[in-house]
Amino acid sequence: MKLTLYQIDAFTDKVFSGNPAAVCPLNEWLPDSTLQAIAQENNLSETAFYVPAENGFHIRWFTPVAEVDLCGHATLATAFVIHNIIGYKNDIVRFNSGSGDLFVKKTGDSLSMDFPSQPGSSCPIPPALVEGLVKTPSEVLASEDFLVVFENEEDILSMQPDFITLSKLELRGVIITAPGKDADFVSRFFCPKLGVDEDPVTGSAHCALTPYWAEKLGKTKLSARQLSKRTGTLECELRGNRVIITGKAVKYMEAKIDINVS
Repeated sequence: MKLTLYQIDAFTDKVFSGNPAAVCPLNEWLPDSTLQAIAQENNLSETAFYVPAENGFHIRWFTPVAEVDLCGHATLATAFVIHNIIGYKNDIVRFNSGSGDLFVKKTGDSLSMDFPSQPGSSCPIPPALVEGLVKTPSEVLASEDFLVVFENEEDILSMQPDFITLSKLELRGVIITAPGKDADFVSRFFCPKLGVDEDPVTGSAHCALTPYWAEKLGKTKLSARQLSKRTGTLECELRGNRVIITGKAVKYMEAKIDINVS
């Protein structure tokens, strides 16, 4: 079986920056073991697969080691493929996913994702979190990930985590964040438990970051920057219990892969 595979850089307007994701269109679902094997072979933080649905598309996301319930940058990348390569005519793409219905709207060369808000709740600071980050935060919240707050941007830039220690934490990953110099807030995201030590730009993390900083800064529209080596820029807006995350994407590669399905 031959499949088309796209590699898209998300949350950027130029290649070699933002967050790369693989996107693989399917006519029907392949066995989970095959999907996982493709994601492992790609060795990117996320590979997205989608199939047509009556009201849009079904979407699933895989890291090199596991399926996840939500991934922002790979959703943005998938919407880019559907709009700009497949030639989908509607301005809004609807995805059915493990996290419910997701919507991505195309406006010019930008894509806006409509995701569920995931506000965190204050929690005790796990000792392994301090040990893994080698720095004590000012505040910690928990939702799908730990949201770990520091005083300034330099704290985020200088962080050199112990990924082995962080992989032992009970939640999916660790978001570190602080007020930004040229953006409302900055962040980084670590997810060694799922085979991704540091994700370059993480859309799903902003489902927790946006409600936190909206409350702290007293406004619903926020500029964000993720401070990985590749970096990425996002515009975020809190609308009730939804988060609108806007960014751009570019195609890096289009390829054909050969697989055998038993």
